[in-house]
Amino acid sequence: MRPPVGAPTLTRRTRILLVLAGLLVLLLLGGSRLINFYVDWLWFGEVGYRGVFATVLFTQIVQFLVGALLIGGLVALSLWIAYRTRPVFVPVSGPEDPIARYRTVIIQRLRLFGIGIPVVIGVIAGLAAQGDWETVQQFLNSTPFGIADPEFGIDISFYAFQLPFLRYVLDWLFVAVAIAFVVSLITHYIFGGIRLTGRAGQVSSAARAQLAILAGVFVLLKAAAYYLDRYELLFSNRSPLFTGATYTDLNAVMPAKLILLFISIICAAAFFAAVFRRNLQLPAIATVLLVLSSVLIGAAWPQVLQQFSVAPNAQQREALSIERNIEATRQAFGLTNINEIPYSGQANASPAEIRAETATMSNIRLLDPAKIERTFTQRQQLRAFYGFPSQLDIDRYEVDGKLQDFIVAVRELDTSGLSGNQTEWINQHLVYTHGNGIVTAPANQINAALEDSGGQGGLPVFTQDSPDIPESLQVTEPRTYYGELIDTYSIVGAPEGAPPMEYDTDTERYTYDGQGGVPLGNIFNRLVFALFYGERNILFNSSINEESKIMYVRDPADRVQAVAPWLTLDGDPYPAVVDGRITWIVDGYTTLENYPYAERTPLGESTTDALQPGQGGVRPELDRDISYLRNSVKATVDAYHGTVTLYAFDESDPVLQTWMKAFPGTVRPASEISPSLRAHFRYPEDQFKVQRELLTRYHVDNPGDFFNNVSFWNVPSDPSPQGAAGGGNALPQPPYYILAGTPGQPGSPPSFQLTSALVFQQREFLSAYLSVSSDPETYGQMTLLRLPDNTTTQGPQLVQSALVSDPDVSQEIGLLSRNGQSTVDYGNLLTLPVAGDLLFVEPVYIERANQEVSYPQLARVLVFYNGRVGFHPTLAGALDQVLPGAGDVVPNIPGQSPSPGPQQPAEAGTPAAPTAPPGTMNPQVAAAASAIQQAIEDLRAANQSGDFAAQGRALAALDAAVNQFQEANGQPVTPTPTSPTPGG
Repeated sequence: MRPPVGAPTLTRRTRILLVLAGLLVLLLLGGSRLINFYVDWLWFGEVGYRGVFATVLFTQIVQFLVGALLIGGLVALSLWIAYRTRPVFVPVSGPEDPIARYRTVIIQRLRLFGIGIPVVIGVIAGLAAQGDWETVQQFLNSTPFGIADPEFGIDISFYAFQLPFLRYVLDWLFVAVAIAFVVSLITHYIFGGIRLTGRAGQVSSAARAQLAILAGVFVLLKAAAYYLDRYELLFSNRSPLFTGATYTDLNAVMPAKLILLFISIICAAAFFAAVFRRNLQLPAIATVLLVLSSVLIGAAWPQVLQQFSVAPNAQQREALSIERNIEATRQAFGLTNINEIPYSGQANASPAEIRAETATMSNIRLLDPAKIERTFTQRQQLRAFYGFPSQLDIDRYEVDGKLQDFIVAVRELDTSGLSGNQTEWINQHLVYTHGNGIVTAPANQINAALEDSGGQGGLPVFTQDSPDIPESLQVTEPRTYYGELIDTYSIVGAPEGAPPMEYDTDTERYTYDGQGGVPLGNIFNRLVFALFYGERNILFNSSINEESKIMYVRDPADRVQAVAPWLTLDGDPYPAVVDGRITWIVDGYTTLENYPYAERTPLGESTTDALQPGQGGVRPELDRDISYLRNSVKATVDAYHGTVTLYAFDESDPVLQTWMKAFPGTVRPASEISPSLRAHFRYPEDQFKVQRELLTRYHVDNPGDFFNNVSFWNVPSDPSPQGAAGGGNALPQPPYYILAGTPGQPGSPPSFQLTSALVFQQREFLSAYLSVSSDPETYGQMTLLRLPDNTTTQGPQLVQSALVSDPDVSQEIGLLSRNGQSTVDYGNLLTLPVAGDLLFVEPVYIERANQEVSYPQLARVLVFYNGRVGFHPTLAGALDQVLPGAGDVVPNIPGQSPSPGPQQPAEAGTPAAPTAPPGTMNPQVAAAASAIQQAIEDLRAANQSGDFAAQGRALAALDAAVNQFQEANGQPVTPTPTSPTPGG
């Protein structure tokens, strides 16, 4: 018999080369991680949250060690037992027996395999175990809710914090035992404890004992899993209508889990008994019993009960579960205290009653923050390397003792706007380092009607252009080093007396002296960041000195997420002027995935709307289901210093209390929120979107009505063009911030609210109007105006159709576009409850087509009230068309008197006939105005007849009349491109 051949012996040189190669691989892999670790360590030290970094790191290290020791230790023990109990003599099946070859190799390197395999498996297991540190910390710092579940009477904290940890531990024990079983099986096979020769093969008593014990432990763990399954039934999704334990779960599945638990214990005992018996018949019988029981009791019986008892009587059977689901969902999502008010929606209020609603009527918003970003950019950008976010924000400030809502945007550094020599490394990272100021404009005002201003109307009234800026908007430090558009690092700072290097204005330079940035003065830090960014200039640039600091992680949301990784952040951080400083405010949510009986809702899907379409998938942190949501934290980031501050906004939240125990000292109490900061807190949009989506079903109290779906509502689809971007499934209409009177309370002072209309399910008639206050005194108070079930009050889609299909409106919209030379865009359609009625207001913007420097201007205002349509260059004029005299309460536009009569449209940049009587003008102006009016009438007639040649002549006459009007007023003539006659 030829002895088995072992593995070839490696030479000393080969071994050295292999060791060096291994060290190089470790350096390449581990070196990058060490650099990242050090960079993070420095950053957390800069913001003062190094304790968060240390706590997370320590938790992950402990998890790694526990996971590695558990899995690796059990594998090592299994290998040792299997090897020590191997048969003394193992017959070889032949000269080419592959098992003998492997056995010889292992014996020759016994220590390598005996230590290496457990270490490798342990390291892999440890790396996998460290990812779920949140579950561990929540378990260790669990806080009671003070609310018991309706089935077992256990505090909700058990389901929120303890049950996930127990399941986490149990899953890892399953993995450990399963790996140990496989390793033991393979080891016994290699060393002859298990032989497959002969008919039935042979298993040594030692192998049988070891494998039987591991199998018995596995089945015992399965018994523990059945025990925990009983509690997890309270999150059941068996019913497509609601979340929670159904009748079948309570009366079939739950008893089945108990029965299977006892069968599992019996089965485990059978496996343990096999240690002392020579055959495996008893554990085999027990295993078959467990499998059959799982099929018959765990699966078949619930299906039989569901099909033959529950399904035919589902409304009665599921009533208790639905009732529990409604109550738990309202508790989990903060829908328990809603002020519900019956509302007619068709009160036919008189003009006097409408005028009495001054809090709402005088604050109707004309500027749509989603439409006028380019207007802000073209009018307030100052330099190409400054920019504004694509969607601006809305906030409110006190001006002359009155509350006023403003469109707000920080003039940020936008590195994509750098060009030419500005993109060189020194300019990009050492010169162009910060933005410049905040831009604000009253949301309900424009500078002038477009038709009265020579093409410069319909624009925001920028506060910064006023010589008298309100005190609440005055900024002491306009430089912004932290913002949403800054996506690169900057190096700032210089010794005292050194010439400043950072761009501030065209004539001035600046040196940063704030608290932000990581010190870059020592050579080690410079080397680390040079390696981190792959940029040698950081190491060799002479402008970097002992006072230099490097700024990174500059987006406010990213900074908050880093210091509070347990928070889910709102998608819309917004800037505010607080005590003279530009401050970013970020809303943070605490969430749970498993709240007993509460509806599990997809967070990403619920927060999607026409302005946040989630193209390419929702934000990763929102791509999950939740059953609990609280806006527990308000975070701020100073735009100059980068200081991150977390405030406990909802101190009663047990989830927040749990995290505050885990990270003590990181969240400040609500008592430290200054009144000036609290005055700028907004009710967050993402939370409101989730709540309104749930409210479409969970406004129903009766389980029977809930089961029948007869009273359900829908969030209306957005009527604007961006709402149609969803294709067949139109995207939901976004909620809107407005300044208005409290709904259902005539004569109330204006309050800052987040609002949304709701419609009946599969109908476009309004069912309700939801509003939530953001005022400090009434923050979070929800008001639901509920319309009668038989109402025919039109919803946003029907209103939009009525507006655009109105003959006069559609004709004048066509004139505004001037045969494609300008584009017309509709702004947000606001729904406003006034005096028992509903008023709809929509701004219409016009923009010159095919021009890079064009920007939207407010050209017209559409108003819909009780089936009547108003369309006018001013809000006052549009209101007067549907409610004569209602425009009196609207702030006047400078130089514009509201006129109740319909006006002819004019293209952006072209004045129309003045509204004042011709007798008040000089003869030249009057003649020019008459010529404009005649040209517009000719153009309208040409459009109606489809005479393209006549359209061309009318347009030419209109251009000539406009120039004549401008000359008569002493204005410079605005060149207007000649419009070619359509069709040749």
